Amino acid sequence: MRKNTRILLRMLSIYLLSFNIEMQAAHAQPIRDTGKPPATKNAIRPWSPDQTVIMDYFQNQQFAEAIDYLSPALTADSANITILSWMGYANYMNDNKQTAEQYYRDIFRLDSNNIPALSYLVNLNKEDAYVIAMGYTARLISLQPNKALWWRTMGDLFHRSNEIDSSIFYHQQAYRLSPADPKNAVALAEVLIEKKLYPQADSILDAGLARDSMNLSLLKSRIHSAYLEQDYTAAIVPGERIIRQNQPILNALTWLALSYYNLKKYPECIFTCEYMIFNGFDVEALYYYEARAYAKQQNYKRSNELLTICLNKAISHTAEWYHNAMGDNFESLTDYKSAIGHYDTAWYLFKDPLMLYNCGRIAETKLHNKTLARKYYTMYLRTAHPTSGEEKKAYGYVRQRLSHL
Repeated sequence: MRKNTRILLRMLSIYLLSFNIEMQAAHAQPIRDTGKPPATKNAIRPWSPDQTVIMDYFQNQQFAEAIDYLSPALTADSANITILSWMGYANYMNDNKQTAEQYYRDIFRLDSNNIPALSYLVNLNKEDAYVIAMGYTARLISLQPNKALWWRTMGDLFHRSNEIDSSIFYHQQAYRLSPADPKNAVALAEVLIEKKLYPQADSILDAGLARDSMNLSLLKSRIHSAYLEQDYTAAIVPGERIIRQNQPILNALTWLALSYYNLKKYPECIFTCEYMIFNGFDVEALYYYEARAYAKQQNYKRSNELLTICLNKAISHTAEWYHNAMGDNFESLTDYKSAIGHYDTAWYLFKDPLMLYNCGRIAETKLHNKTLARKYYTMYLRTAHPTSGEEKKAYGYVRQRLSHL
């Protein structure tokens, strides 16, 4: 009940903003085109631009030239909505966004029901001034309440402001008005996924996929939901459909690779990673996931080759993963000195005491080097602050063993 009240109050505030925008327009004193020249001695007579010339400029992407051509006409007739619209569009396309917004505001001042101007004002404000964009969007909803686009736009704006419950409300209205539009289905499903309402999201996405089983946006969201829900099997079919269309979408296919890995389908995981790398995604994480899959197949040499690539690309804390993983691989290969080398490097770079424990454990149990084991165990006890049960167990073991070395 409280959630619904908050949504209603938020909606009311947006409509009040829209009302305020409209009242400002109503109380403004626009220059009205009476069809007569201004009653001044040196008045500039209205000059009408040639629409064919304007369209040619637009078609040829000559927006600066269009602005120069239109400027005298606007000076002569500053309340002409058609000229203002052309100037707004030309400046928008010429990346003069602030100037474009002013022209569209002038149109709104003259005609608060002008749909194209309102639409551009929403687009021009949605990044940095989404509350203002909400006011214009509310106006569009009041003018065209049966148009799903405006409801979806408002849902996107609430999503940007991290008001997920309100976002769901507006996306539900858009979906109700046009459920066959994949954009409405995906937008609603994604906010439901963010709220961890996976069954509701899946129902909407599955209905869309029943109509269009190869829609990339629907497939991507379906994998997203399945992966976060840890229903890895459900991620396989939509992921394979994306590959079948030869559409290497990084996020979606990364979730697919990880789903294969969690299902112990290591060859499929490797194939998916290699497919993305072949298609230009030279991404550190892909080499890592592929390396782990090779390690599961006991192909430690190939795993280490890939982990070496990871190390060359590594930044920040992720290098610890790769040194740790290579230490695991070398230990499995019984190359204990190399394993200690990587664990030691991981400790040196990131100061995780467990890396010292690993070094001491191998030195004691595999190399039977008591001096080396004592060195690492002593450093471990000096730096460790165990919290988990596993860490406490390792800490207790080291304290006991150190007295016998």
